[in-house]
Amino acid sequence: MGLIDRIFGMVFGSGNNLIRDTAEVFVENAEKGAAREAVMRGDALAQFAGEFALQQRGLFDRFMDALNRIPRPAMALGTLALFVSAMTDPIWFASRMQGIALVPEPLWWLLGAIVSFYFGARHQLKNQQFHKQIAASLAQTPTVLSNLKALDAMKDAPASRPKRAKSEPPLTTAFPNNAALQDWANTRG
Repeated sequence: MGLIDRIFGMVFGSGNNLIRDTAEVFVENAEKGAAREAVMRGDALAQFAGEFALQQRGLFDRFMDALNRIPRPAMALGTLALFVSAMTDPIWFASRMQGIALVPEPLWWLLGAIVSFYFGARHQLKNQQFHKQIAASLAQTPTVLSNLKALDAMKDAPASRPKRAKSEPPLTTAFPNNAALQDWANTRG
């Protein structure tokens, strides 16, 4: 009896399950795999939350943000103003352009570097915000997939919906303010 008990214990239980351990070499344990995936997803979301957390901003930070928003509209509106001035007062515009013609070339290079660094930094900021939005959207993916699976299951099983008996009144009280929804509820049962 002891020998048979040890053989069955080794194959089916008592700590080490030979069949289960052998099968897990070829096929992943679904429960352990789901636990690992849940831990991985939780760690990824915690990392995203830490990286993209909203921080309280002080008065100086808000002032600097407002100041950083001035150059782009100022350059665009200034360029449009130059076109308007060229059409309204060509003499005044020509005299200003003669002054600009006297600006030395190194100063133009410096202006180009400043403007390109400004727009490059702005592009970098917008790119990071874009990645932040993508990460937030990707975090919603498991919820959307589970909702889609649930909807597909509901679509595939129309017999599971409860049917209204012929003697029951229509569901007019379910949506008292919306006739279209009342009709839909009545057809769906």
